[in-house]
Amino acid sequence: MGSRKQDSSIARKEANKDVVKASLNNCPSSPRKMRLVADIIRGEQVDKALYILKYSKKDASNKLEKLLLSAMANWQVKNEGADIEEANLIVEEIFVDSARQLKRLRPAPQGRGYRIRKRSNHVTLILGNKEN
Repeated sequence: MGSRKQDSSIARKEANKDVVKASLNNCPSSPRKMRLVADIIRGEQVDKALYILKYSKKDASNKLEKLLLSAMANWQVKNEGADIEEANLIVEEIFVDSARQLKRLRPAPQGRGYRIRKRSNHVTLILGNKEN
C-alpha cells in the first residue's frame, strides 16, 4: 500500500518537472495595462517572449521580463543539469488579477473631493514544454 502511494508521488514529481510557476504580487500598476503586455507574450517561446519584453516601450514589460527570468530560474532549479535552450519552454499560461486599491482624495472645485483609485495587480506566469 505504501509503495504504490510513493510510486504515484514520484511519477507526479517527474511530470511536474516540465511545468514551472512564478508569481508577482501587489505590483503597483493597473491590471488593464499589465494585461496588454501579458496578452502579447502568451503562448510564445521563452526566448522570443524575452525579446518582445526587452524592446517593448511599456513600463509593465520591465516587470514581466523580471518575472519571466524568475520563472526560468525556477525551471533550472527543478531540472538540474538540463539545458534551458533544448527544453523548448513556452509561456503556457499568464494571467493578471486585480489586487488591493489605494483610495485617495483629490481636491476639486467648490469644496468637493474627487476619488482617485490607485490600482495594483497580481501576475501569475506558468512555463511549460512545447511537447506537452
